[in-house]
Amino acid sequence: MYENSKKPVISLEFFPPRNEKAAETFGTLIDNLSELNPDYMSVTFGAGGSTRDGSYLTVKQVMVDKNLPTVAYIAGYGLGPDEITDVLDKYKKLGVETIFVIRGDKPRGDDFTPHPDNFSYASDMIAFIKERYDFTLGCAGYPEGHVEAESLEKDIEYLKLKVDNGAEYVVAQYFYDNIYFFEYVAKCRAIGINVPIIPGIMPVYTVKMTNMLSKVCGSAITDALQSKLDAVDGDDKEAVLNLGIDFAVEQCRELLKEGVAGLHFYTMDRSKSTTEIINRLKQENFL
Repeated sequence: MYENSKKPVISLEFFPPRNEKAAETFGTLIDNLSELNPDYMSVTFGAGGSTRDGSYLTVKQVMVDKNLPTVAYIAGYGLGPDEITDVLDKYKKLGVETIFVIRGDKPRGDDFTPHPDNFSYASDMIAFIKERYDFTLGCAGYPEGHVEAESLEKDIEYLKLKVDNGAEYVVAQYFYDNIYFFEYVAKCRAIGINVPIIPGIMPVYTVKMTNMLSKVCGSAITDALQSKLDAVDGDDKEAVLNLGIDFAVEQCRELLKEGVAGLHFYTMDRSKSTTEIINRLKQENFL
């Protein structure tokens, strides 16, 4: 996917529509973003398998109905081996070739009981899948450290275990200062992680969402970004959106100048920001 590409690989991430209203407009969203000619789309998988059916239907819609290259997520927390194989068998039958493997978060609420044989770590699930299937496997990396990790260094050791167990590429959690990513890659290379590491791009969509995601994902809102946010009216949706586009374009320019193998956009099931960012990068001959 990345090794043989002569240009940066562009990927766009979606989550399954969360309600009927979102489902009605999802096809239009995919049509709009497909005009960017991304190398692949990826579809997320809800905590504890909460979107298992929705994820499958969304992958089918994007891959079969829209005829677009598609990567399917699987999040193993709470699911037993039989449930994992059931999901993967359906993806295999659909023609999916690449699976992005994460442990996933514990579902919210107290009424969820994980399967007693569920996978506690993504590295274990990667090994399980690698033994049974011929999927290309991807995994997640965290330039600022996973929110549950005892240290960044320990987190990178876990990443190496994922790669040793079969992951062939890494998509990084988003960040708002490229130095986090560059230093992270250097540390990964230093301990022998040699697979492609792809930066994740999360444009600012709204002030509220940016603050919420920062707490959940552990991605710092840098002083440089905060000063820009402080300079606009947070209630002016258009101004905030344009700020996010400008900031992401600048971030992507620097990443591409440094020769990254690709850019992975967290679209949050929206099209305007990602479309504007990619089109501007194309116009400037960065893509």
